[in-house]
Amino acid sequence: MTKINTPAIGRRVVLAGGAVVAAQALAPRGSRANTLKVEKDELKFGFIKLTDMVPLAIAKEKGFFEDEGLFVTLEPQANWKVLLDRVITGELDGAHMLAGQPIAATIGFGTKAHVVTPFSMDLNGNGTTVSNEVWAEMKKHVPKGADGKPVHPIKASALKPVIDKMKAEGKPFKMGMVFPVSTHNYELRYWLASGGIHPGFYSKTDVSGQIKADALLSVTPPPQMPSTLQAGTIHGYCVGEPWNQQAVFKGIGVPVITDYEIWKNNPEKVFGITAEFAAKHPDTVLAITKALIRAGMWLDADKDAHRAEAAKIISKPEYVGADYEVIANSMTGTFEYEKGDKRPVPDFNVFFRYYATYPYYSDAVWYLTQMRRWGQIPEQKPDGWYAETAKQVYRPDLYLKAAKMLVDEGKARKDDFPWTTDGYRAPTAENIDGVPYDGRRPNAYIDSLSIGLKGKQTVEGAEVVGG
Repeated sequence: MTKINTPAIGRRVVLAGGAVVAAQALAPRGSRANTLKVEKDELKFGFIKLTDMVPLAIAKEKGFFEDEGLFVTLEPQANWKVLLDRVITGELDGAHMLAGQPIAATIGFGTKAHVVTPFSMDLNGNGTTVSNEVWAEMKKHVPKGADGKPVHPIKASALKPVIDKMKAEGKPFKMGMVFPVSTHNYELRYWLASGGIHPGFYSKTDVSGQIKADALLSVTPPPQMPSTLQAGTIHGYCVGEPWNQQAVFKGIGVPVITDYEIWKNNPEKVFGITAEFAAKHPDTVLAITKALIRAGMWLDADKDAHRAEAAKIISKPEYVGADYEVIANSMTGTFEYEKGDKRPVPDFNVFFRYYATYPYYSDAVWYLTQMRRWGQIPEQKPDGWYAETAKQVYRPDLYLKAAKMLVDEGKARKDDFPWTTDGYRAPTAENIDGVPYDGRRPNAYIDSLSIGLKGKQTVEGAEVVGG
C-alpha cells in the first residue's frame, strides 16, 4: 500500500465529510470500506521508552491509525505511575502499560480505578542483568558447554552463593525492577525463588516488598537502570529492552537470563484505557484495536523482515531514543549475553504470532497469582474470584470484534485469530522451575510453588501466619 501523505488541514477536511471517506481513501484496493464512526478522532497515548512500545510507533508511522480516521499523538512518560495516573485522569486517552497495571488498579492495589485492555502488545522482551563483579562470582557456579561458553538458561541457584556470601558479610544484595506490579518484578521474583532466593513479601502495612527478603528489590525507571548499576547503587536489575543490551554495549554488566527462558512466550505489555473511555467511545476503541493489530502483524510479517526498519524508527529521540545497534541487538532475533556471546533468540520479541495480541484471561490470572504469592493480595481468594477479576479487565470480546472487521475488510486472515478459545491458554510447564501453570486452577498453582504465601497464610508484621 502506498502511504498517502495528506497535510493535516486536508485530513481534517476529509474527516469533516466522515471517517468512512478517509478510511476508503487509505484502504488497500479490493478491501471493504471501514464503517466505524469514531467518537473521538484526536487522541494522545502515553508510553515508556522501551522497545515494546513499538506497536504504537508502527501504527502511527505506517498510517494504520490514519486508516481508521484517528490522529494520534504519542508522548513519552516519566515513569509508570505518572503514565497510569494520566490515563485515569483523562490527560492521556490510553497507554502502553505494564500488564499488571490495569489489574492492580481494578482490584485497588495502589491507585484505584477500573482500567481495561482490549489488546496485548507483545510476548517476552525482558532480561535480567547483573554487574560485572556479580557475574564473575556467578560464573564459578555455572556449567560450561563444549564451546567453553556458559550453559543457558542460567539458574538463580548460581546467584545464591553470591548473595549468601554478601549476607554473611553484612552486605545487602540489591536489585532494580521497574514497578511493583510489573512483569519484571514478578519474573525476577519467579527466577530468584526458583533458585532458592527469597525475594520478599508485601503486607498491608509494608509495601516495600522486602519482608524476609534475601534480595532487596526496589523500583528504578527503565532508562536509568544502566547508570544506576554503574554507580553501584544496585547489583543487578530486570528490565525490558534496550536497557539490558545497553549494559553490554557500555561494558558495565552482563544479562544472564531472558524472560523467554523464565517462562516461554510469557505475556508482557498491554494497551490500557479506562472502562469509562471504552464505554463512551466504543467505535474509537475498535478503531484503535484494529490499527494495533495491523501493527503487530506488520512487525512479525515475513519472518520478522521488517524488524530492522522498526528498530530504526524507534531509535528516534521521540520514541525510545537509544542507538539503533543497541535496539537491533535483541529486536532482530538475537540476544547478547556476556560481551561477544551473541546467540539466536528468534522469539525474544513477539508481536503477533502465537496469538500474541489476544488478551487471554489466563494471562491476567497469572499476574493475580503472583500478587497473591507475594502478599500484594493479602488474603486467599477463591478460584472464581480470579476468573471474574480477569474478565473485568481483559476484553477479548472487543479484540475479536476488531479482528473480524479486519478480516471482512481483507486486511487480515481468518486463521490468524483464536475464534473458538474460551480465553484460557492450555496448561504449561515451560518455565524455569517446571511447575505446571493452569489458569483455571489458580489456588492449586499458588500452593505448588516452593516459596511464597499458600492457602490462608497472611503476612503480619515481619512474619507469615496462618496456613
